[in-house]
Amino acid sequence: MTAPAPALRTSNAAGRGTLFATILASGMVFLDSTVVNVALPHLGSALHATVADLQWTVNGYLLMLASFVLLGGALGDRFGRRRLFLLGVAWFAAASVLCGLAQGTGWLIVARVLQGAGGALLTPGSLSVLQASFHADDRGRAIGIWSGLSGVSTTLGPLLGGWLIDALSWRWIFFINLPLAVGVVLAALRWVPESRDETVSRTGGGRRFDMTGALLGALALGGVTYALIDAPARGAGSPAVLATALVGVVAAVLFVLAERRRGDSAMLPTGLFSSRLFSVLNVFTVVVYAALGGFTFFLAVYLQNVVGWSALLTGLATVPMTLLLLVGSPRAGALSARIGPRLPLTVGPLVAAVGLLLLRRVGPGASYWTDVLPGVGLFGAGLTLVVAPLTASVLASVADRFAGVASGLSNAASRAGNLLAVAALPLLVGLSGTGYEQKPALTGAFRAAMFWCAGLLLVGAAMAGLLIHRPPRKAPGAQPCPSLPASTPPDKR
Repeated sequence: MTAPAPALRTSNAAGRGTLFATILASGMVFLDSTVVNVALPHLGSALHATVADLQWTVNGYLLMLASFVLLGGALGDRFGRRRLFLLGVAWFAAASVLCGLAQGTGWLIVARVLQGAGGALLTPGSLSVLQASFHADDRGRAIGIWSGLSGVSTTLGPLLGGWLIDALSWRWIFFINLPLAVGVVLAALRWVPESRDETVSRTGGGRRFDMTGALLGALALGGVTYALIDAPARGAGSPAVLATALVGVVAAVLFVLAERRRGDSAMLPTGLFSSRLFSVLNVFTVVVYAALGGFTFFLAVYLQNVVGWSALLTGLATVPMTLLLLVGSPRAGALSARIGPRLPLTVGPLVAAVGLLLLRRVGPGASYWTDVLPGVGLFGAGLTLVVAPLTASVLASVADRFAGVASGLSNAASRAGNLLAVAALPLLVGLSGTGYEQKPALTGAFRAAMFWCAGLLLVGAAMAGLLIHRPPRKAPGAQPCPSLPASTPPDKR
């Protein structure tokens, strides 16, 4: 049985090394969630892809992250968080090589699916390692640093991708993961302590796999996603589309029933949702990250195929978002710890929505400074108010021993939001076939997509204002019930 992890501090070498390893690893996964977007016009041209092919290039990756990140978090809690973290890093790197070598859209989509599976192992491990390893007094700061710098990689992706595409080729957006993975492995072996859920280990539950839940979750998301992507080509009322949609809905119902039946041994203990705050925060995550996913999918293609910018200039357009996340996320996390998450999570989506509405006026020959920067800047400012407070609030709403499961579900919710937006928005705005290469079709689709994404953000703001509150403090010395979540002090997050 693994000994309890030492209480790391952000001021010592082990703490800084652990932060470096977890930030770099999760950064790879977050980067690959966005870096592909800036490459879509180039790989689409090189591999003769349709809109559906581009959607699956993005969604094959997101589907595995959303479906199996819960299992990855639970396995880390049971078998060792560092062990699963390192396995995920190696898997992710190997799949990245396959992506870079792809000779057709089918090959690339399969490789992206494998890449997402590796990400599902390492992503929850990154956050749960911090939650389990850092001293309570430093945990909030560590999570804030992780949230800010990992979130930066999400917006840094288009910039790095644009430079690699213009200087080398789109294949190098995948090959770049190899040196990053080597750095993560070396740092993890040197500094990251092993930890696991000792309560589960003592009861013997750590050797059981909830593969039924994982597969039903994947089938639910996969069925709905396939139906949404296939609908423009076959028609929304076609038997194939209706059948896959029905499979997805039925699988979702069976997933909930199966998890309730398994109780504490489930991949997703349903007792977590007895916390209304935890439930609301995860729905909020789906809504806000759906807006982010739709925005990043459309913006990079639009700036290149309509406005006429290069891949590098398209990446540079998002630099203000990167800077705002880098500087503002730790401060937003500290603000949330003082005043509670409601205000940041309400104001953030409102500001971001205004930014997206401003971007609807961007067209051919647009000026960066007067047309693109105001919208991107406001969207980035709004996102900065959301990322760190949301992450800390999710973890504060459950017991510490559910750190892996909670972080896994939070990541699953964000990936599911991205996934559903990329699947549904082209259908909603009428973009299909090779329409992304035609300026009039893409212009109308982009402007409609920004309107839909702004609407999602307004829904998120309303949810936060009405339903989100400060997590209650946990009584000193209190032990959480094994089957129900308990809250931890928000000022320790």
